Amino acid sequence: MGSANLDLVRSICAEWEHGRYGSVEWAHPEIELVIEDLPTSGSWKGGAAAMEAWRQFLDAWQDHQIDVEEYRELDGERVLAYGSFRARGKASGVDLEQLRPTGATLFQIRDGQVIKLVVYFDREHALADLGLVPEARPQDS
Repeated sequence: MGSANLDLVRSICAEWEHGRYGSVEWAHPEIELVIEDLPTSGSWKGGAAAMEAWRQFLDAWQDHQIDVEEYRELDGERVLAYGSFRARGKASGVDLEQLRPTGATLFQIRDGQVIKLVVYFDREHALADLGLVPEARPQDS
């Protein structure tokens, strides 16, 4: 059985896997959003600033979705979701599915709300930032 934090992250990601990003009741009013590994990377603090940045990020893509492969509880406040991204750039036409970017999203949770959300488009960068060693994964045949 998972923790309440893991259950919260799974419920958020379940929506995102279907391209549904409208719900924000999980976000703390003073949430910090960090986007890494993109030309538009940055950090925004406070609900209004973070949600506007998130909206602008999503508006640059058509049919943005995630595919979560694994969840990893790091401690009592942090859950890391490993996955890949699917979308097509509205301006560039770049199809992320062809590039197969694998990333990770870090959810820091306090009192049932996400207080910090860090989206990494490079999984190795996420692991290095967090001081984690990649877990052994079976090789594709």
